[in-house]
Amino acid sequence: MRKAQTFVICFVLAVLACCQPPPLSLSPIPSQIDRMEGHASLVISGDQGTARSKFSFLFELPDRGRIDVTGALGRVLYRIVIHEGEAYFVVPSKKVYWKGQEEEIIDKFMGFRLSLTEMINLLSGNWRELEMLHNEGLRDWSFAEDQDGRIISGQREDLWFSVEEFIGDTPFARRLRFKHPESTGQVKVLSVDLNRPIKPNVFSTKFIEKYQPKTWAEIQELLNHAH
Repeated sequence: MRKAQTFVICFVLAVLACCQPPPLSLSPIPSQIDRMEGHASLVISGDQGTARSKFSFLFELPDRGRIDVTGALGRVLYRIVIHEGEAYFVVPSKKVYWKGQEEEIIDKFMGFRLSLTEMINLLSGNWRELEMLHNEGLRDWSFAEDQDGRIISGQREDLWFSVEEFIGDTPFARRLRFKHPESTGQVKVLSVDLNRPIKPNVFSTKFIEKYQPKTWAEIQELLNHAH
């Protein structure tokens, strides 16, 4: 009987080990990062409770980004498109959008204001490299580093983040936590690729020709009824 139980336990452990996804790897990192894409999960806790979501991201440096936030069934709940200074919060199922400032749009997603460059920096850890490459200031950020020179935490005014886990020996965040007076949360990167070819028009804003503009209050009302 004991031998049978031992066999069953070993079999279950072996199956679970096979089901585990392989660890993320980014080595070697290209000398120049032009594009960054992947999938991640987001947990945000605030006055309204705790919200969980998964999202895909695609960033083309320095000024183009797309984020698709999906629901439980994999349906896109909303999409963020940032293209050369223009930013849109889109609800594809309703064919509507809200146009706002770049930092306003990211605020609705993350719960605090960030520029597109800062969001890329948050995930990649390449704050200083991207600052020099794209002439973007660090806006009073202060950082702490580990013994390898990787940024493990940062603060700007009342926004604070810490990297709980890196992807291998790279500066890219695998898990990071953030804290803000209005919210706290965690981002966990599930997959990431660098400099992969992308489809043409992936950042296109031509949808506005067929979609209706809405105020943020109207967009929020639609999202509340979508859950």
